Amino acid sequence: MKEITFYFDFISPYAWLGFQAQAQALQGISHRVSYKPVVFGAMLKHHGQLGPAEIPAKRDWTYRQVLWLARQQGVDLRMPAAHPFNSLALLRLAVASQADGLPNRFVTEKIFQHVWCSAQDAADAERLAALAVQIAPVQDPQSVPVKQQLQTWTQEALALNVFGVPSWVVDGRVFWGQDALPMLRAYLLGDDWFNSPDWHGVSNVAVGIRRQG
Repeated sequence: MKEITFYFDFISPYAWLGFQAQAQALQGISHRVSYKPVVFGAMLKHHGQLGPAEIPAKRDWTYRQVLWLARQQGVDLRMPAAHPFNSLALLRLAVASQADGLPNRFVTEKIFQHVWCSAQDAADAERLAALAVQIAPVQDPQSVPVKQQLQTWTQEALALNVFGVPSWVVDGRVFWGQDALPMLRAYLLGDDWFNSPDWHGVSNVAVGIRRQG
C-alpha cells in the first residue's frame, strides 16, 4: 500500500478540483491518503511568489479556467462572494477536527464545499460558526496546539520542496497541481519513466539568466 500525502489550502479552486478528481485517478491502486492543510500564503512568501489571484490578468484567467475545468469534470464549483480571502479559520478548523491534526476525507470535503459550492462569503463569521457546528471539532480551532500543528504541516511541506497547492507527495516525490494526477497514477503503477534522466536530470539544467528584481 502506497502512503500519499495531499497538501492543500481551501483557498485554492484547483485544490477542490484535485480533491474531487483524486479518487478516479487512484482507482484500483492500493493506497492511503493523509490530508494535510497548509497555509498557501506562507508558501508563496517562502518562495517569493504572488498568488494567481494577486495578478489581475491572471486572476481573471484563473477563475475562467477553473469554472471551465469544473464543467468538464462534472464538479460543482461556484465562485465565492470574495476571493482571495483569509482561509486560516478554515484550515484551523480542519486541523482541530481530529486529535492528530489530520482531517479525514469527509471533513475535508465538507469545508471545501463551504467555500466552492455556495457562492457565498467563505469567511463570513456566521457561516463559519455554522460550519464548526457541523464539523464538531475535538480541539479548539483557536488553541495554540492547533495553530502550531498547522505551521508544522506547512513547514513539513516546504521541507519536501512543495511550492504550491494542491500537491501530492509519495516516496518523497512531489506531484503538483490537478493536472499532475495522471503522472501520479503512472508513477504508482510502476512506469519506468520515473527512474529515467527525464525525471532525475532536470535539476542539472543550467540557469542561463536571472531576472533582476
